[in-house]
Parts: sequence; C-alpha cells; structure tokens
Amino acid sequence: MSAPAPSPLAIVDAEPLPRQEEVLNEAALAFVAELHRRFTPRRDELLARRAERRAEIARTSTLDFLPETAAIRADDSWKVGPCPPALQDRRVEITGPTDRKMTINALNSGAKIWLADFEDASAPTWENVVLGQINLADAYTRNIDFTDPKSGKSYALKADEELATVVMRPRGWHLNERHLQIDGEQVPGAFVDFGLYFFHNAQRLLDLGKGPYFYLPKTESHLEARLWNDVFVFAQDYVGIPQGTIRATVLIETITAAYEMEEILYELRDHASGLNAGRWDYLFSIVKNFRDGGAKFVLPDRNAVTMTAPFMRAYTELLVRTCHKRGAHAIGGMAAFIPSRRDAEVNKVAFEKVRADKDREAGDGFDGSWVAHPDLVPIAMESFDKVLGEKPNQKDRLREDVSVQAADLIAVDSLDAKPTYPGLVNAVQVGIRYIEAWLRGLGAVAIFNLMEDAATAEISRSQIWQWINAGVEFENGEHATPELARKVAAEELANIRAEIGEEAFAAGHWQQAHDLLLEVSLDEDYADFLTLPAYEQLKG
Repeated sequence: MSAPAPSPLAIVDAEPLPRQEEVLNEAALAFVAELHRRFTPRRDELLARRAERRAEIARTSTLDFLPETAAIRADDSWKVGPCPPALQDRRVEITGPTDRKMTINALNSGAKIWLADFEDASAPTWENVVLGQINLADAYTRNIDFTDPKSGKSYALKADEELATVVMRPRGWHLNERHLQIDGEQVPGAFVDFGLYFFHNAQRLLDLGKGPYFYLPKTESHLEARLWNDVFVFAQDYVGIPQGTIRATVLIETITAAYEMEEILYELRDHASGLNAGRWDYLFSIVKNFRDGGAKFVLPDRNAVTMTAPFMRAYTELLVRTCHKRGAHAIGGMAAFIPSRRDAEVNKVAFEKVRADKDREAGDGFDGSWVAHPDLVPIAMESFDKVLGEKPNQKDRLREDVSVQAADLIAVDSLDAKPTYPGLVNAVQVGIRYIEAWLRGLGAVAIFNLMEDAATAEISRSQIWQWINAGVEFENGEHATPELARKVAAEELANIRAEIGEEAFAAGHWQQAHDLLLEVSLDEDYADFLTLPAYEQLKG
C-alpha cells in the first residue's frame, strides 16, 4: 500500500489579489510546504528554548559567553566563505518595505544595498506579503514603474549598474502566516517570505550577476542560525544551485545573540556575509530579558541611549572585532531621521547628528551603515568614503585592541541618564501613532521626523512596562504607575483627535491602537512581542 500524499498548502481567509498566481503557483507552494514539514518542528523547539533561557536569566540576572562553544571562539583558523562581488561594498544600505514606490526609490537611491523588508518595516497583511514578492520580481525583470495617484509623479528604474543590490529580510522565527496553512497549522512567516522569494528569484538573481541574499532578524542563539543554515542547504539543493550561493547577514539585535556572535558566524560560515548592530530591538531585548533584574537594568529614555553609551559601545566594538576576525562584514545601525520639507533648521541639526554617528561608525571599523531615507545616503556615503576611499570595505582592520568582558555588555547602569516624564509621554505618543498605522497595514511610519518601525514600538511599550514595574520616580516627582500611563494615553488620544479632526479620527484605528498599547504596556504578563497580539487584530 502506497503512503498517502502529503497535505497541500492551503490559502485561507484571503481575498484574491491581482497577479497572485505568479507568486502562489503550485511549484512555489510545494517548496514552502516542504520547508514547513522539514523545519517547523525544530523552529518550535527553538522557541521553547527561548522561554527556558529567559527563565534562567530571570533567576540569575546575568549572561556569559557559552562554555560549551569555547573551542569555536578559540580556533583562529576558520573564516566565513569568500564574499561574492555584489556584496563586497556595503558602505551605505537603505532600508524599507517592499511597496511599489519604495522598491523603485530604494533601488535608485544611490545606496549600495537595499534591505527589502518583510519584517519590522512591513505590517504583514496578505496584500503586503504577496504584492511585495511581485514587486521584487518585477524589479529584477525591469517590469516595474509607479505613478503616484495624488501627485501624478512617475517613478521608473535607473540603469542596472546604478541600482542597489537587494538583501531581503524575512519575518522572524516567532511570527506565523495565518493565510497559509497545512492541516490547519499556520506556516511560519519566515518560511513563507524566504521560500517564495528564493524559489522565484534565486536563478534570476544569479543571471543578473547577484544572488539570493538575506538579512536574518531576531536571532537569539547560534542554534537558530544553525536552523537557517540547514534551510539554506536544503533550499539550494531543491532548486539546483551551488551550495554557498545564499548569503546571510545576521542582525545582532538580541542581548543573547551578542554573547554568541562568533558561534552564529560559525554555524552559517559558508553562507555568512556579516553581522549588523541594531539599536532599538537590542534595547528591547535587554528590557525583555532583564525585566526582573531590578534598578540596575532600568533604561532611561530611548533617545538618551546612544551608541556611545558604554554597554552599547562594548557591543558594537565586539561586533566589529568578531566580524573582521572571521572575514565578515560589520554593518552599523540606522540613521532614522526623516528630513523636513518645511524646517531647514531641524534638518541642519539632524544632518550633523547623522554625520557624527556615521563618522564614528566608519572610524570604529564598520564596513557600512543603514539609513532610512534617500536624502541621508550622501551623508553616510561621505563618512565612509573618507575612511574607505577606493577600498570596498575595511575588513583588514582587525581591531585587536578591543577587549570586551561578559559583564560589559549588560552594564546598563554605566549610563548616567534617568527616565523622564517627557520620555514617558514620547513612548506613549510613538506607541499609539505607530500601532494605529500598523493596523492600517503600514509598517514604516514617519513620526516626529523619525522613521519608526515595529522595533521602536517594541522599545516604547517595553520602557513603559519596565518603568512602571520598577516604580520609577520622574524628575517632576510623579511615579510611573498604570494610572499615569492611562492618563498620558488619554491625553494623547485627545491631542490626536484635535490634531487630525473628527472625520480622520473616526476613519482610523486610534482607540484600538490606544487600547493595544496599554494592554502590552500594563499587563503583568509581559508579551514576548507586541506584533503577536497585534497580528490577531490586523485585518487583511
């Protein structure tokens, strides 16, 4: 008797989208289904392991480099695979979602790399998931243009040699895709995003002289990197391209991953391209993991925690040293400023801050850095051009002067700044305004001249939670309490109503966003990710 045929991948609760059959064809769905069958059980085990590790941190209030992987760190002989030509020069990278206009603007921006984002800068509506894939395929076949319905302005791609190289970011391990199911079980969003993109574009990219390149988000351990590596090995065999064609850059945006940087590169070594030093998700991870650790782990206002804070400096210096020791690129953090069309003075001050930040990164040995807006590309480019000149990177700067101890990475109390009442107000403002846009399907949102994404919303709600649970006293004498947070949130909701008018307020998701922010900020049982309860409320 023959074995029963495996269950097919089902599309559920989804209105048909234009051209979806180009992405959701039978062969591509069979590939995603195979990824799910082979690797989701391991994904589930790794998510359970995260919870166990969090419980251990709650018990000990500390972290250390892993004794069981000491031999990997001590072995100076191994390096990551040789860098493909298209990824040699990464001095400026622009980030953003994969809507049609952004796809054209990012590719045309003058940046070396575009992080095409299906993760923090994209609200995972089914439309965003599927049409984002179509937009990337259209870009590679030069079948993409866009006319803004409001302004009438048209957008088209520049010549191939002027376009940024794409590094695509799928969703993190913790997020599922509810619209794709096997036997009623949701497929991990990571496998949907990676699988559809890789299946349709791997050979197409090779024909263009590039390749399937990825950013891996929210990684918490080298075992999670090992899972990705096994996915890559299987995927390359499945479509018949050489092993090592895939290249991955891992975001070191969790505090636990900061203690396993070498091991993460080791697990991915034939597929590793580099590591990236994020900021907001990293701080969010510190709050999440050390939320029981008492006053010494209480962070001040998010904007007071710059990359020059001692514990952040330890993290970035260690990242550069680790990457260059292993032949990998070290990529710096985000310049999130959005230039004002009305206030030249605001721009002048902000541009100087961006320039100083990028000068520091280039001087520290980073090989590139991120910006959120095309107007920042020339500023970041200038900072790296001054240091790199004609060289594509500075991986030859080994930074052997750097020595970081385990305790340095969590020395949060080395920072003088304290939480402030205006910091609480800002956290509430950003939280409500971002969540409201996310519920409308927008993942990258300009708020107060900064590009906010899910990571900034996470740090906002985490700080409200942390300050309340630590009983913080602000400089005005008020204490952080649930009642104070509710008062500030009610005031912000009233301010937004007055600012945008009754009609626009009624058309938005403002009350829903207000309620959700308070839920994840005040609930005693801290939600691992804001996007998990938010996804339950996301329509489409």
